[in-house]
Amino acid sequence: MEPTRLTVNGRTDIGQVREENEDSIYCHCDEDKPFAFIVVADGMGGYTGGATASGIATKTLAENLDGLLSPNFLSASLAEQQLLLQATLLEGVKQANREIIDTKQTRPEFSQMGTTLVVAAVWQNFLIVAHVGDSRAYLWNPYGLQRLTKDHSVVQEMIDAGQMTSEQAQSSQVRNHITRALGIAEPVEACINSWNLKESALLLLCSDGLTEYADDHVIERILATHRPALDSVDHFIDLANTDGGRDNITVGIIEFCQRTGAIAEFDGNAITLKPAQRHDVTVRKNQHSGN
Repeated sequence: MEPTRLTVNGRTDIGQVREENEDSIYCHCDEDKPFAFIVVADGMGGYTGGATASGIATKTLAENLDGLLSPNFLSASLAEQQLLLQATLLEGVKQANREIIDTKQTRPEFSQMGTTLVVAAVWQNFLIVAHVGDSRAYLWNPYGLQRLTKDHSVVQEMIDAGQMTSEQAQSSQVRNHITRALGIAEPVEACINSWNLKESALLLLCSDGLTEYADDHVIERILATHRPALDSVDHFIDLANTDGGRDNITVGIIEFCQRTGAIAEFDGNAITLKPAQRHDVTVRKNQHSGN
């Protein structure tokens, strides 16, 4: 296996309209080991509730993942490491959900708060993504752009039912209404999928403050052409702000390179293979909420 090079960049911005940033992001790239992750959460609830919920989510997931590379983990086989990473991610999601609910019970002013969540972690060439709500993860490679998550939202359900097109969803009056969130009920239903990365790729995580303005075609064009790749974070945020910035905007990118001496510029060679059939882990029925 060729050496893996991982780099990350992430940023959150209040946008042009909101008085508070209810989004949160946490980025990590290990200095010595091929391990990196990004957590993005988009809170709801107002009056600091949304910011509190998203902050709990990112902090909890970060603490769980930061403690992953223990001696026991490093001495395990690769297959065991992948299972441990999945278990750590699942436990982090459940713990974040419990902590948000517990906070709501002790702080009545936060009774309406909740948050979306998307987290991507890479260990060596193993990618795992978990999400709840409509914050998204994408993978870009020369095959094009692949959306790695499906929104838990009213408009996505309408698209799946053939009642609306993706283009119509961009301007729908209910486009921000989500059907799952952390902090609504226990147990929480998180979708978790994993892939083995074969060569270099870019992973994008974002809140809907970006996807309200940038559809998949725009995202693909920017990831394919903007270099250095990690600077796309600022480019995406500037794009959303220029087009109106009605919501908070959060963007994170993991650059995965698995070629000796790999650099940020891509030369057009085939990189990450199309994902094999993915598995989906869920643990509860949908709970409806608005975002």
